[in-house]
Amino acid sequence: MKQRRLRNEVPVELTWNLDELFASTQEWEAELEAIQDEASLLESFKGTLQAGASRLADCLEAQEALLARSTRAATYARLRFSEDSSNPQNQANSARSGDFTSGIGAAISFIRSEILELPEGTIEGFIQEETRLEPFRKSLNDLLETKRHKLSAETEAVLASLGEVLGAPYNIYQRSKLSDLSFDAVQDADGVTHPVSFALFETDYEFSSNTSLRRASYDSFSKTLEQYQNTFAAIYATEVKRQVVTARLRGYDSATDMLLQPQQVTKEMYTNILDVILAELAPHMRRLMQLKKKVLGLDQLLFSDLKAPFDPDFNPPVTTEEAGQTILEALRVMGPEYTELMEQALSERWIDYADNVGKSTGAFCASPYGKHSYILITWGGNMRSAFTLAHELGHAGHLMLAARNQRYTNFRPSLYFIEAPSTMNELLLAEHIMKKSNEPRMKRWVILQMLNTYYHNFVTHLLEADMQRRVYTAAEQGEALTAKKLSSLKGEVLSEFWGDTVELDSRAHLTWMRQPHYYMGLYPYTYAAGLTASTAVAQLIKEEGQPAVDRWLEVLKAGGTMNPLDLMKHAGVDMSEPKPIQSAVAYVGSLIDELERLF
Repeated sequence: MKQRRLRNEVPVELTWNLDELFASTQEWEAELEAIQDEASLLESFKGTLQAGASRLADCLEAQEALLARSTRAATYARLRFSEDSSNPQNQANSARSGDFTSGIGAAISFIRSEILELPEGTIEGFIQEETRLEPFRKSLNDLLETKRHKLSAETEAVLASLGEVLGAPYNIYQRSKLSDLSFDAVQDADGVTHPVSFALFETDYEFSSNTSLRRASYDSFSKTLEQYQNTFAAIYATEVKRQVVTARLRGYDSATDMLLQPQQVTKEMYTNILDVILAELAPHMRRLMQLKKKVLGLDQLLFSDLKAPFDPDFNPPVTTEEAGQTILEALRVMGPEYTELMEQALSERWIDYADNVGKSTGAFCASPYGKHSYILITWGGNMRSAFTLAHELGHAGHLMLAARNQRYTNFRPSLYFIEAPSTMNELLLAEHIMKKSNEPRMKRWVILQMLNTYYHNFVTHLLEADMQRRVYTAAEQGEALTAKKLSSLKGEVLSEFWGDTVELDSRAHLTWMRQPHYYMGLYPYTYAAGLTASTAVAQLIKEEGQPAVDRWLEVLKAGGTMNPLDLMKHAGVDMSEPKPIQSAVAYVGSLIDELERLF
């Protein structure tokens, strides 16, 4: 049986090079001390922000520089922990980074409080008077919108200092999931033994054409989850309670209202995504799964079969080099500046492909301001991995362009928009592959890759979002979020979406244990929002060509200087109404129509 490797056993070319952030732990520790010294200097601004526009500008510029440096330091600790959470040094540095970040937050919390205490109209007057404040206009106005939800300066400082404690549920979840869970090895129908891990199941076995391996690994995976369900429920319930209590303390109508405010998203925009896709996509996805059951010749379509490949004989292995070259060819439509960033990412070790004990599951892109992006992915050796890589490269290209064109305060857009550039890259990759061949089987294969993208964003993540909505409703009604309750809610989500098309065993209800997104606020639904927008813009690029590409690049470079609704309107999509969502769902339906014909 092949054993998973330790971090020091994986080939260096499959790992990222974090030396470009900090050359050593000692250099990182020295930077922490320097940042703390810089933070103490900000104390001199305390109690003086009402003194005038120039004083406020000095303070905001100093705060901006401090946050950029502290974010880079925190990113380094996070990436080290993500590459190997079983390493005691990485665990210690991650905890230290959390304490450090909380300390910085507490030290500068007075800035927010003092700005909110200024008399009405003062900020606008200061901006008119001092040109250095103009770049801070949007962030200041966004802050003023939270004025009625502010607590006393002392309370805000206490909450900021407890940042690491309040963020504990996510850290406990990640550490438990990546370091403590172990899974029984399984045998396939040929008697071959396979190790099971979170990463192996979610990036390989779940997509396997080997039905016995797919189902056996699901059984092993679920058995371990079942053993930890009460612990994980307590962790998640604590996270939800934190949000619910904080929302009440701050005077929000609900935790959902509180979590939507920093995204600059209305309740209607949020519910449109959920309600339209859940209602209109379910019939299409049921058709897709009925087709899968027929094509694969399965007596029953189990929950563990949902991601089984339609055409396993036409799913050749893909190396990282092959995937990178195809992605580069697909993204040349974005122009030389964007393409150069992609080439650097692929050739200069911005990406961690390895699979090792303790490595974080899933995939993400971290983009510390002033440095290049870093991408974590566990390479599965298939085209799904290539699409995931294209997705994360979309985040990298977006935030690198934004950082080049905006200062730290304005470079990150709303979470509502953040998944649009990443899913755009997946659509461009699919379009490129489709153009290269008109052979029916290849066309069918590309459609399947596109449907994998829509499944990931419109099904996996949207069902997470539906679960979140139910969880917060239950919590705000005073219901205890036990493992039994969470599994019951997840069961309702799955059964309402899939109907009787999929055989849902009780362990499918444990899916709430698998995703870290539940600890990231209202993040899951934004995948569907982003893919809705990118679907529309991809169509505009096909119809208009360069003008649509130019608008899209302008949007990427705008970073956080506009709210998400205006960003998407600039790209040519109005997300204030259901129409783009309905069009995207209809497009998914048309892909399934075509797939039915091709099979």
